Amino acid sequence: MKKTILLLIVVFATANLFAQSRPPINPSGEKVNKRPPQITETKVKNPPENVVATEDAGPLTDDEVIKVDTNLVTVPVKVSDRSGRFIAGLKKENFQVLEDGIEQEITYFSNVEEPFTVALVLDMSPSSTFKINEIQAAANAFITQLRPRDKVMIVSFDAEYHVLAEPTNNRERLKSAIRETKIESGTSLYETIDFIVNQRLKKIDGRKAIVLFTDGVDTTSIKADAIRNLNDVYELDVLIYPIEYNTYYDVQSMKNKPVIPNPQKNPIPSSTKSPFPFPLPLPTTPGGQGTTAEDYRKAHEYLDELANRTSGRLYRADNTSNLAQAFSNIANELRQTYSLGYYPNEAKTEKKRRLKVRVNQKGVVVRARDSYVAIKQDKKIGE
Repeated sequence: MKKTILLLIVVFATANLFAQSRPPINPSGEKVNKRPPQITETKVKNPPENVVATEDAGPLTDDEVIKVDTNLVTVPVKVSDRSGRFIAGLKKENFQVLEDGIEQEITYFSNVEEPFTVALVLDMSPSSTFKINEIQAAANAFITQLRPRDKVMIVSFDAEYHVLAEPTNNRERLKSAIRETKIESGTSLYETIDFIVNQRLKKIDGRKAIVLFTDGVDTTSIKADAIRNLNDVYELDVLIYPIEYNTYYDVQSMKNKPVIPNPQKNPIPSSTKSPFPFPLPLPTTPGGQGTTAEDYRKAHEYLDELANRTSGRLYRADNTSNLAQAFSNIANELRQTYSLGYYPNEAKTEKKRRLKVRVNQKGVVVRARDSYVAIKQDKKIGE
């Protein structure tokens, strides 16, 4: 009898031990403590067209999930000889990029044949030196000089900005948009640049430029200012070409003669030419915003700095001939711009980084931006 009881105890203990060694089963029949699958997640933010971004994830442990953020820095570059003639036919191997003195590996190279997206921005405030038909004619001539694959967006501004055409290479659509421009009151230049940079061009890949036709004087912006604009363009791979005209003396004339007769009551004889180039009275008063010599000095510095920070160029246009030539020169420069891109060797903190671009050719002049502002890893540098 004792032997029988002892045998039953041994059998019961063995069965219980075997049951504990098996994993529990849920109602669906799947093992509850099943090992999770190994996952590799690689995030490459908007690599340029025709460039493949790769990351070597390496071996994984059971609980690792790899996340890789890459920040592409793109640099527009113009190369000419000592006489200013463009040097064509250069390849990636001809360039060297240094960031804070450290050479970077060029992973993206675009030659001069790659298309541009151009924002053509026209100041339609009453102080324009040029007549509306002269502005429209010069703008139309500009878009006809661009290459067929280049896209253009048309934006005019006064107290508000007006997107008259989203980026397109349909020349008839662009000409129609230019015809829609009209003179209105106010000048919100800073808000217009803020909108184009942060709401439009940041969302567009590839090569980008802004052609800005204005006197540079802002009178009505509230949500943006010059400093914000200049900081933002440090983070964007865009060329900016301001075409500046001087309205200072016209504005002083208007300040001295602020009362303009109502043409319905006091019509101007057809043989008399109005001394003012603008069709409407300026929304300013003596000593008001945007009328002093200091306002115009700051306006010039602002436009000059927009060009310098983006490796563009500031043009002056004081007459119709200069205006047409400025647009023509800009179209020519866009056809002569290389683009380089690299992923920085080190993680970025939000600070200014110095850039230096070199070309292994003798007797050449290299124009490229000399710095950019690094931004957080959840943003894309140059976008």
